[in-house]
Amino acid sequence: MKKYSIYICVILIFATSGCKVNYSFTGASIPIEAKTVSVSDFPNMAPLVNPLLSNTLREALRDKFMNQTSLQIVQYSGDLQFEGTITQYNTRPMNIQAGSDDAAQNRLTIGIKVKFINTIEPESSFETTFSQYSEYNSDQNFQDVENDLVDQITVKLVEDIFNKAVVNW
Repeated sequence: MKKYSIYICVILIFATSGCKVNYSFTGASIPIEAKTVSVSDFPNMAPLVNPLLSNTLREALRDKFMNQTSLQIVQYSGDLQFEGTITQYNTRPMNIQAGSDDAAQNRLTIGIKVKFINTIEPESSFETTFSQYSEYNSDQNFQDVENDLVDQITVKLVEDIFNKAVVNW
């Protein structure tokens, strides 16, 4: 019995000494050594430009990390770093109505290319494209619903980025 207790103690010592990950209630898995996060501007390179989108994305990503992690937001060179480019911003008709050339709905799509650098665990770094959309009725004026659509899509994009960077699911 004493022999098994020693084995268990040795296993527990090795298991706890190798832990380098900090778990939170959000499911985020962030290295304990990471203390800061930086989010750069997202230049808008899409053919159609929403002048507020770059700032909206950057602030939403910063807010996500402020609200759901203990990381401090810094201007540059964080332990976790995000930079990106807006590559797509377009609206197009969807769900063409039977017997008509009119669309029942339109779809706004936003695509961004994101580069994530994890200076603590470089193997977790990535560069990938994220795309999300939201649909609206074709009888609505795009300018009237644009801000709400952008907000909805931004929430989805930020969730995707956050999950890929720190939620390891």
